[in-house]
Amino acid sequence: MKKIVLILIMPLFISGCFDNTDDIKAHMATVHANTTTYIEPMPSAPVFHHFEYSAHTLRSPFVAPQPAVIQEKIQQMSGCLGPEPRRRKQPLEKFALSDLSMKGTLGEAGTVWALVESSDGTLHRVTSGNYVGLFNGIITAVTPDKVKVIELIPDGAGCWVKRETAVVMVRADLKGQRN
Repeated sequence: MKKIVLILIMPLFISGCFDNTDDIKAHMATVHANTTTYIEPMPSAPVFHHFEYSAHTLRSPFVAPQPAVIQEKIQQMSGCLGPEPRRRKQPLEKFALSDLSMKGTLGEAGTVWALVESSDGTLHRVTSGNYVGLFNGIITAVTPDKVKVIELIPDGAGCWVKRETAVVMVRADLKGQRN
């Protein structure tokens, strides 16, 4: 009995699904009427210009240089002045010399110490032989009014050049004035 009822109800469901075919056909007709069929043409491809590689006589950048070329470059640089690469950096070497200012001096048993303030506000005690600045600057002399420094500046060709500079005493009475 359940099978018979199910068989009788199925045609009602199927016929209910297809009652609005006229609406679908009308909607499809309006979509076709309002839709344009014109497609814009594809843009033209740019013209390819042939480029002839003119450096074929030079060494390829994808091949390692010959050992003789490397050895020649090392020999050229061996006579150059340079910093000591294995030396441990000191605290004032992370500041540029322009960020350091001398605040005073201390002395004891023939040794003169300079009090140098860094841009972060810390006060450091330095003497001859200490390193300061970004360019491997070594302090050569401490006087009551300045600290003399010799820096090693790269020359761009793999060598280094000495440059003498100084960190001067900042006077408290001139601090707020400008010339």
